[in-house]
Amino acid sequence: MRRLLLLSLLTLAACGQGVPVGNVTSSDESAPDTVAPEPAPVRIGELGASLEACAGAGTPRRLQAGETLPVRSAPFDNAPQTGTVAAGGRFFICSRSLDQKWFGIVYDPSGMLARRCAVSEPVGSKRAYSGPCASGWVSSPFVKMIAGEEPQGAQTAPPGPPGGAKGG
Repeated sequence: MRRLLLLSLLTLAACGQGVPVGNVTSSDESAPDTVAPEPAPVRIGELGASLEACAGAGTPRRLQAGETLPVRSAPFDNAPQTGTVAAGGRFFICSRSLDQKWFGIVYDPSGMLARRCAVSEPVGSKRAYSGPCASGWVSSPFVKMIAGEEPQGAQTAPPGPPGGAKGG
């Protein structure tokens, strides 16, 4: 009985249509060898409504002076390059790719952590970034996390009186 069942399954399998190799089918020889990824927006608010829209900051590493870190439209090596971050530049880290190989960043062309990017405050829900600064994806091995460090050249205001009272 088992042999008959096995023989029936093998016969049915032989009747199937072959699977084409790669992206090319026998009727379409002009198909590309690789598929270009679609742009993937950087998402902000990934950690919830009570935390900053982008919870970390970073700077390029493993770059020589004068080199730049490519920013891509999607978290893939073959995604189009949309910008660059100079060695020593700073950016907000907002999300990661599923494989953890890419960071979704928001950056100001000045290379500073600019308030105008509007990602230092909480947002109501997770969403694609659509603010005034540039955004994109950078390869995570080329990023040094700097969360908690004071940005270079940043000036902080002297502390005010305790309890927010104004002097008189």
